[in-house]
Amino acid sequence: MATMACVSLNPSCPTSFPGKPARISISKLPFTIYFPRKSSSRVRFRSTSLIAVARYGGGSRRSFPDVRSPDVDYDPALDLDRIQSTSVRLLDEEQNMVGVVSKSEAIRMANNSELVLAILSADADPPVLRLFDVLDYKKYKYGQQKKKRVQQKRSAANRMDLKELKMGYNIDSHDYSVRLRAAQRILKDGDKVKVIVNLKGRENEFRNIAIELIKRFQNDIGELATEESQNLRDRNIFIVLVPNKAVIQKEEAKKKETPVSEVSANV
Repeated sequence: MATMACVSLNPSCPTSFPGKPARISISKLPFTIYFPRKSSSRVRFRSTSLIAVARYGGGSRRSFPDVRSPDVDYDPALDLDRIQSTSVRLLDEEQNMVGVVSKSEAIRMANNSELVLAILSADADPPVLRLFDVLDYKKYKYGQQKKKRVQQKRSAANRMDLKELKMGYNIDSHDYSVRLRAAQRILKDGDKVKVIVNLKGRENEFRNIAIELIKRFQNDIGELATEESQNLRDRNIFIVLVPNKAVIQKEEAKKKETPVSEVSANV
């Protein structure tokens, strides 16, 4: 059974529920009473009697937003509480230098001119703020977001993932070709590849064969990659290959030029 109760310290205070309140026992109902915070410890209430207005059963209920949830529209550039300095370097809406003024003066100027006061550099000494027209600030914010997306794409393009390929010392020619093509594809995608040959138990007797297999694999990769590290001593024999970006870019350029050359020849 659903229950919703409203507790009031003042019997004359009107409630938001229609109808005549009914007196019920609240000794067994789970509820919490929140008192207003007072600066004085001598505050006294005239009456400690409580009146509870309850509604039982289903039906629609009013939902109240959680004030503790973060604001989805939070803009750090407009959060002037981040500025602890009492003075700031201010630019006007035309990006002309106004000079070093107090933080309160910059806020007053923005309010009087009905402009947006935004933070350009919070780490500068003193922090740099600028006045914006509302429309200009929207354009500025869009430009900053676009620049951030470009930087994220560049960092993602420069990031290399390490992918592993495992082989047995006695791998057949077909499986070897499959591993080789997979390594070439990984390197062309800009990622590192770790080629591993595990020797288990008595397979350690074939260490020389495994080492020759690793060297053969590296030779077949050719200039597409350079060696970053290797281990030819333990049972876990491996080599890590890093893509050679210069060679990969040349191959991509040749692929783009090939269709143009074919069309020119046909003409």
